[in-house]
Amino acid sequence: MSCNYAEGLSPYENKGILGLPEKFDDEKVLNDKCESLVSLLETSKHVVFHTGAGISTSVGIPDFRGPKGVWTLEQKGEKPNINVSFDDAIPSKTHMAIKALVEKGYIHYVVSQNIDGLHLKSGLQRKFLAELHGNMFIEQCNKCKKQYVRNKCTTSVGQKYIGGLCRGGGNSRACRGGQLIDNILDWEADLPDRDLELSFLNSSLADLNVCLGTTLQIVPSGNLPLKNKKFGGKLIICNLQPTKHDKKADLIISGYVDVIMSKVCKRLGIEIPDYNVEDDPTKMVSKNIEWTIQSEQIKETDKVYSNKLKDYNKKRKLNGDIEIKDKKENFKKIKKKKEDI
Repeated sequence: MSCNYAEGLSPYENKGILGLPEKFDDEKVLNDKCESLVSLLETSKHVVFHTGAGISTSVGIPDFRGPKGVWTLEQKGEKPNINVSFDDAIPSKTHMAIKALVEKGYIHYVVSQNIDGLHLKSGLQRKFLAELHGNMFIEQCNKCKKQYVRNKCTTSVGQKYIGGLCRGGGNSRACRGGQLIDNILDWEADLPDRDLELSFLNSSLADLNVCLGTTLQIVPSGNLPLKNKKFGGKLIICNLQPTKHDKKADLIISGYVDVIMSKVCKRLGIEIPDYNVEDDPTKMVSKNIEWTIQSEQIKETDKVYSNKLKDYNKKRKLNGDIEIKDKKENFKKIKKKKEDI
């Protein structure tokens, strides 16, 4: 449960702005905005969705900064009333809509701040997903960094030893001496290199970044949706509370994300599937499923980014502007540690 996860983190006072009032668009405005989002999805070539705790509240997992969020209630000396565990929680309508939109080619990548494992349970493939803060249903080798799917959520956070040795997966062998740890980030930990790099590359390549259920207060994840702005990309924010990047958004949709995604899928003629246990990797642990990002995927995405950067610099040169030399010059500016600002 998210409150237990929060209690397992190191003490951290700077938790940002808590408990801001929620805002709802009226039905006509909401419909018009969803139509605009659909038009952008239909015309965009590279779409990235950025998901936060707000996409899981409808299944009983509380967020952190909402009116009934874990940290908001903690500030009042209270705890949320939770009736579902991470093990028992199943993906929301939004999780399943995202999976369907990925399969239909409308979404090209998903950057998640969530540790609840619901994207994994939905059946979304690893090649479409970056998990910046970890996953309760993933264990990782402390030596070779290979990741494996668990059938039960880990009881620890902060990349602690959970027992067991690296076991290999697919065509790969287990490394010698590697021990398994949870892969949930604590505040002082660096974000996982491969997840962060693919998040940066895809967010920069996107002509459309869409944020769902996040106030964008945690960095570096909260700043990634802005990485396409210099290339002329658009930013859509779907959230009930204000976010720190509202002024930079091209469109803000204030409504429940399940409702927004239902309207979007209906207008696109896409049926949102129900959760299917047969597509849930956490129910297939006997198959020894590996969950590691492959280095080839990073190389391929990096090539696409490099080509886009060359075209961008050609235009800058014509305008007499300073060029960006390469990805490293841009990427190194990202803070790697998970922080609230």
